[in-house]
Amino acid sequence: MIRVTDSLSIEEDELSEKFVRASGPGGQHVNTSSSAVELRFDAMASPSLPDEVKERLSRIAGQRMNQEGVIVIFAQSHRSQEMNRQDARERLVELIEQATHRPKPRKKTRPTYASKLKRLEGKSKRSGVKAMRGRPGRDD
Repeated sequence: MIRVTDSLSIEEDELSEKFVRASGPGGQHVNTSSSAVELRFDAMASPSLPDEVKERLSRIAGQRMNQEGVIVIFAQSHRSQEMNRQDARERLVELIEQATHRPKPRKKTRPTYASKLKRLEGKSKRSGVKAMRGRPGRDD
């Protein structure tokens, strides 16, 4: 069981890992061993996640989530398979943990009278600067 928050955790059997050859660091060793990890987690079919978390997760995951709702995380930054495996799991937990936070609703506000005046004053100053750039008229 992988703990995400105090009240949320996902089962090990919901994850599938595939080990492939990495293109990162490792020298000659990288050509002979499958140290990169491709971690897959079917978020939309997961019984561990509430619906609202699934919805936010699909927005946060972006391109890491495919059309079927499976999150794919590829880790190859370390030389060892175990370190890459741990890195991929940490990144998945971090992603799910971000999705558990409910965003604060936005409150509509209106600009103050002083801020409106300041904006208009700035516009008129800019207008004056641009007007001075033109050719001088007959009366100048």
